[in-house]
Amino acid sequence: MKLRTYIVEDNATIRENLIGTLEELASVEAVGVAETEDEGKTWLSAHGDQWDLAIVDLFLRQGSGLGVLAACRARRPGQRMVVLSNYATPDVRMRCAQLGVDAVFDKSNEIDALVEYCIQHSSGHAGADSGKPMAMSGHSA
Repeated sequence: MKLRTYIVEDNATIRENLIGTLEELASVEAVGVAETEDEGKTWLSAHGDQWDLAIVDLFLRQGSGLGVLAACRARRPGQRMVVLSNYATPDVRMRCAQLGVDAVFDKSNEIDALVEYCIQHSSGHAGADSGKPMAMSGHSA
């Protein structure tokens, strides 16, 4: 079963490369994209039963990924929120954890970890939640 994934990323090149990589390697189906905080919050809230994973960048053309994360705190069990950012600092990771994010990945060196995360969750996705919290980082350094 494919992991229905919504991507909030304002850089079209990054977004398209990410979709291509995840669809090819991780059994992911992109169900939509947003470039702004408002677009992301609106779609994710209005389509709560149509996504399994949201991948959110923090710095957007309008607003912030943090607003998207906050708007999705009351998501359905089994739905995952992850951050993919160039600014995955310890402070950012802590703030994301406070907002209930399942994982944070650094764009510069943790794309493989994001792919692995998606593979893990698509294989166990058939409606069951593993119940295991994911680390806030794909790799610890």
